[in-house]
Amino acid sequence: MALAFVRTTERGLTDRLLWTFADSLQADGFRLAGVVQTNSDRPGSRHCDMDVRVLPDGPVIRINQVLGEESRGCRLDPAALEEAVALVEAALDPAPDLLIINKFGKHEAEGRGFRPLIGEALARDIPVLLGVNALNQAGFEAFAGDYAEELAADSAGLAAWFDGLRLQAA
Repeated sequence: MALAFVRTTERGLTDRLLWTFADSLQADGFRLAGVVQTNSDRPGSRHCDMDVRVLPDGPVIRINQVLGEESRGCRLDPAALEEAVALVEAALDPAPDLLIINKFGKHEAEGRGFRPLIGEALARDIPVLLGVNALNQAGFEAFAGDYAEELAADSAGLAAWFDGLRLQAA
């Protein structure tokens, strides 16, 4: 069972890191499943739009709700998240080389979102790589226990981990 995660403190860095890593692996011919996220500034707003690209080749799904400038709560659109989960679940057969999930977020910490799919992938011996932020670190640790490995939050660290998995499998 291979479960790894990255954490960063810079806004959007984890998303960019996982997106770039996924693109690199796909260019090398590896089969991926999961989602990677991109955030785009919304003109005239302090909030951004959050889109996930379902791996390997789309679609792109907007996962945020526009709740207004004064909103402070979670802007995640649960229906959009569940749509992405269903599409990723369909991509697990045949088994991909890696499942990438952009973030183990609040929904996952509460047992929803991608959490059941992460568990299914691990049970099927599909390696999983995901992002974790400080807000959901405790929920992730409760889920993963001692099984998760924290990786260096750079492309070299991700590549070394994945190359190690490929060597073990060979």
